[in-house]
Amino acid sequence: MTEPAGVILAGGLATRMGGGDKCLLPLGGAPMLEGIIARLQPQVSALALNANGDAARLARFGLPVVADSVEGFAGPLAGVLAGLDWAAEQGIESIVTAAGDTPFFPQDLVVRLLAATEGMEHPLALAATPDGRQPTFGLWPVALRHDLRAALEGGLRKVVMWTDAHGGRVAEFDGAGDPFFNINTPEDLAKAEASL
Repeated sequence: MTEPAGVILAGGLATRMGGGDKCLLPLGGAPMLEGIIARLQPQVSALALNANGDAARLARFGLPVVADSVEGFAGPLAGVLAGLDWAAEQGIESIVTAAGDTPFFPQDLVVRLLAATEGMEHPLALAATPDGRQPTFGLWPVALRHDLRAALEGGLRKVVMWTDAHGGRVAEFDGAGDPFFNINTPEDLAKAEASL
């Protein structure tokens, strides 16, 4: 299997943060997205950003911006589908997704997701901690993108319902702290800043 591409999921509405782009909030003196790009880019063959609205606001990061093709902010699976469609155009077989509001995810994310899917015809896995699966951190095969589109058009929104239906596996991550700590509120942002 060829090396996966990466897709940063930043297409949500950020309602608990008061709206706008959470990934552009400052963390450690720079937009949070900058650190996420720096963490994911070395792990993948190419990188894109899933975001909705005017792509010009993200031009400074130099990444292709892919918008949801499913209407109505259909959640992370819509971002995954946008990433899979982009990867298909590049001739890439799979993508790894990372959330645009989770700045401390593991630097061996991709390697461990790939290891978890060894031997699968269509490698599909989610990262997991002892607290459960992380639905925005996964390895997704381009071969299943039409199935995912049909599921979304049929109203499916729960990531694990779709991954379970396709025999998705998990890659376990544990250790000190929460590697998938995500920033949903101003309090979360303050906590992340204090941990730097």
